[in-house]
Amino acid sequence: MLPSSHMKRKQLLSDTFKAKKQKLAFGSEPSEQEGPEAVDSALQYLVSLFPRKLFEDSLPPLILRHQIYSLVKDRTTVDRRLSQLKDEGRIRIFQHGLYAETFFVTFTDNYKSKVLEFASGKEFARTVTKFLDSVVTSCPDISYDKKRMLNEFGFRDTEITQLVNAGVLTVRDAGSWWLAVPRAGRFVKYFIKGRKAVLGMIQKAKYKEVLLSDLQNRQTPRAVKLGIPYHIHDIIGAQLVDCVPTTTGTLLRLADD
Repeated sequence: MLPSSHMKRKQLLSDTFKAKKQKLAFGSEPSEQEGPEAVDSALQYLVSLFPRKLFEDSLPPLILRHQIYSLVKDRTTVDRRLSQLKDEGRIRIFQHGLYAETFFVTFTDNYKSKVLEFASGKEFARTVTKFLDSVVTSCPDISYDKKRMLNEFGFRDTEITQLVNAGVLTVRDAGSWWLAVPRAGRFVKYFIKGRKAVLGMIQKAKYKEVLLSDLQNRQTPRAVKLGIPYHIHDIIGAQLVDCVPTTTGTLLRLADD
């Protein structure tokens, strides 16, 4: 009996990422397991792709929620596990305002340590430490309104201004703020340019499609500072390309608008 298209797709992607690991020696390869363990493995694997040195190790490893979808096909499983990890305080989720459904994920310990490093010796250091201890540690939300900040967490208006200046809060709308990653602006810039460049490589190919193995072997363009593998998981997870099984490997084809 022929395997289902779902199983074919899963096996092709698994084989592809095994080959990628052998070539580029990334971190732990996502396993064949299902459920929460698969999400945990995908998180660790994607974190290993983040180019820490590019940012002088000043940022916590940032991955995108939809990148996990490229490795774990059951999106409900991914969302449920991420929600659990968030509620347990093990990860933080950020909405950076790029696109409505684009969320960044990082491990809480990494986030707190990099924020503390950044704030050390600065005028807002004490306020930032208070925020990490009283808000980040106890509240997993991705945004906060003024009423909660003043009444529940005990911050003054001047302290909220300090947190915005420190980059741990960004304005969402009047009287509310997103949780944010200080100094993440350069990462966002590189992400946008890199995605555009990788999609452009496929756009220029015949029939607007390219073998995944060929894309992995391409010389990395200067605009792709986060690395081609990082963006492969981005464009697959965001469904910007379709993965087409072929006898020569997985084909990435630009998705129809």
